[in-house]
Amino acid sequence: MTNPKPPNRLPLEGLRVVEFTHMVMGPTCGMVLADMGAEVIKVEPIEGDRTRHLLGAGTGFFPMFNRNKKSIAINLHQAEGAAVARKLALSADVVLENFKPDTMAKYGLDYTALAAQNPRLIYVSHKGFLPGPYEHRTALDEVVQMMGGLAYMTGRPGDPLRAGTSVNDIMGGMFGAIGALGALIQRGITGKGQEVQSALFENNVFLVGQHMLQFAMTGKAAAPMPARISPWAVYDVFTVKDGEQIFISAVSDAQWATFCEVFGFADLKADPRLTSNNDRVRERPTLLPALRERLAHYSASELARLMEDNKLPYAPIRKPEELFDDEHLLATGGLADFTLPDGARAGQTSQTALFPFTMDGQRLGVRLSPPALGSHSSEILAELGYTTQAEQALREQQAVA
Repeated sequence: MTNPKPPNRLPLEGLRVVEFTHMVMGPTCGMVLADMGAEVIKVEPIEGDRTRHLLGAGTGFFPMFNRNKKSIAINLHQAEGAAVARKLALSADVVLENFKPDTMAKYGLDYTALAAQNPRLIYVSHKGFLPGPYEHRTALDEVVQMMGGLAYMTGRPGDPLRAGTSVNDIMGGMFGAIGALGALIQRGITGKGQEVQSALFENNVFLVGQHMLQFAMTGKAAAPMPARISPWAVYDVFTVKDGEQIFISAVSDAQWATFCEVFGFADLKADPRLTSNNDRVRERPTLLPALRERLAHYSASELARLMEDNKLPYAPIRKPEELFDDEHLLATGGLADFTLPDGARAGQTSQTALFPFTMDGQRLGVRLSPPALGSHSSEILAELGYTTQAEQALREQQAVA
């Protein structure tokens, strides 16, 4: 499959972003801005962003969140390297970082130092916590899921379970990008930049806010999702023929009537105890076992065909790797070709998931594959005014790579 054609002019073309980030949160923010056309320069340590070398569930971090970026490798621990980084940061419209509090100040790369020389600068900090009692704690996605109620809501009672992807890291980066876009609009009006802060914990609290308000509205604590009182009666995973599984739902009275007609459940349709959705919710402890028994002899594919033919909501239960062959994603350009940057398959072509929106009727594609470490160092140093001799001196000092 070829990459989808991007809009004729991307909205952030001409914008320079310098990114001092690692892991997922900060790189996600940079990817949002890069996909929309900004020149995003990723500053990596000499040994490279450590997500290039992670194993297991971390293997996909770097290739997923670093497309459409350039890479320069700088040793910030050397004065010469820190000077390069400051010069680069001062050339930017937006600077991104996601290190521990006070880390950037050690190198003169904090907002106060940079804004004193470039008051138009927009500076986006991604942290574990916004300023307050927790701000010096070390945070991870799993940490804030546990302390912020999400793991409690995801797992079974007594068995807190983190969500199956880096939800807070990804969304925290997206909120950082939203803040950056708002700051850019305000800068266009006032001429002044500002600092934007986004945090994992506060992001997690936002995610569980609906459950907080459920308690505020009812006075009853929200139960973990596997034990929740569902607002819809038919809204569950069913195990059917040959142990296959499928999600089936009927969330309105009209859908319930259609569901009963499709499967010949005239007795259930006529049962006065099941007239409305709320009636069916109250009868869920007996209704669901009855439906499981009646549907058990169908295959998942038979159920999918009947549900789709009658415009009823359903979903096959899929693994992530199966999405590479999803007919809808392939037909609509939801996946784009790119080159893997690291590891045993470095240089090979794969596909990556794009942002789930269009601009001017087009998906935002991959213009640059995730970069090899320092692959744009020479280009960027030349733009900053460093001669070939000066660049070589920096390399010999191991200030850049």
